[in-house]
Amino acid sequence: MLNKIGNILEELKSTKPVSKEEIEQFRIKYLGKKGIITSLFQDFKKVPNEKKKEFGQMINTLKKQALEKIIELSNSLEQAEDIVTKNDLSLPGDILKQGSRHPVSIVRNEIIEIFSHLGFTVSEGPEIEDDNHVFTKLNFPPEHPARDMQDTFFIYKNEDEANRQNDILLRTHTSSVQVRVMENQKPPIRTISPGRVFRNEAISARAHCIFHQVEGLYIDKNVSFADLKQTLLYFSQEMFGKETQIRLRPSYFPFTEPSAEMDVSCKICNGKGCNVCKYTGWLEVLGCGMVDPNVLINNDIDPEIYTGFAFGMGVERLAMLKYQINDLRLYFENDIRFLEQFTYAF
Repeated sequence: MLNKIGNILEELKSTKPVSKEEIEQFRIKYLGKKGIITSLFQDFKKVPNEKKKEFGQMINTLKKQALEKIIELSNSLEQAEDIVTKNDLSLPGDILKQGSRHPVSIVRNEIIEIFSHLGFTVSEGPEIEDDNHVFTKLNFPPEHPARDMQDTFFIYKNEDEANRQNDILLRTHTSSVQVRVMENQKPPIRTISPGRVFRNEAISARAHCIFHQVEGLYIDKNVSFADLKQTLLYFSQEMFGKETQIRLRPSYFPFTEPSAEMDVSCKICNGKGCNVCKYTGWLEVLGCGMVDPNVLINNDIDPEIYTGFAFGMGVERLAMLKYQINDLRLYFENDIRFLEQFTYAF
């Protein structure tokens, strides 16, 4: 009986299945319910008592060898299949789904690139600011409505009005970055400040409490309103097309004087009038103006020597005009169906 087990062990070692089917047949032959090793266990009761220990050890060794051989053969077969798969150049390649940028990021990057051609650098600053940088140094009077809780997200607000410049809030515009630039850099200054801003407004198709701005500042000797107009004309034609026209309408901002709103000719109707431009032929895109002398004085820049202009635009607004998006909330919902439309837009 012991010799029989030895012969079976030698036969097991010499057997070399080469396919999944042969490995399965090998398993059934040795480890199946009616297999060789199962039958040996059934013969165990016929073995003399003095031989049972040795017989049992040999059966267990045989079973262990069979299990290890099955595992080894299965692993070798899988590795061989992987090698064949990796090296088979005739197999079709995997289709990788192309990602997409967010439309706000696309337009923001385009704005930055256009102004970089005019020598504007990019400046960034904190989203959590103090009243001094957001309002006071930008010539906002103490009674200005933008300081009211209904328009601004205050993190900390002093009860003492005399200490209002120490109020902590979420910035309502990126003009606060321009203040920091003026504090740390002497003219000439030519910079744009892209970033996220916050205002305490009800969320709707046309308004949101979070949005993105790009604001620009240029301060140097002999800067005029004509320089501002030509800069904005260049930007508009680069952004919306060479045929784009602009118009400037008088407006008011605390930090610029004179101030203006800028409109561009509607691309949809070519100025003839449609529901997008409300049948005026024009679309409002940004606010601008000459830097108020008080702002220069507040930031230790001599208005007798230097002048400058500033402008600011909402990135979501420009993206809505560029891609004909009619609901501001789509930018913040992360709907894959919406974002996939911009896969080839950058």
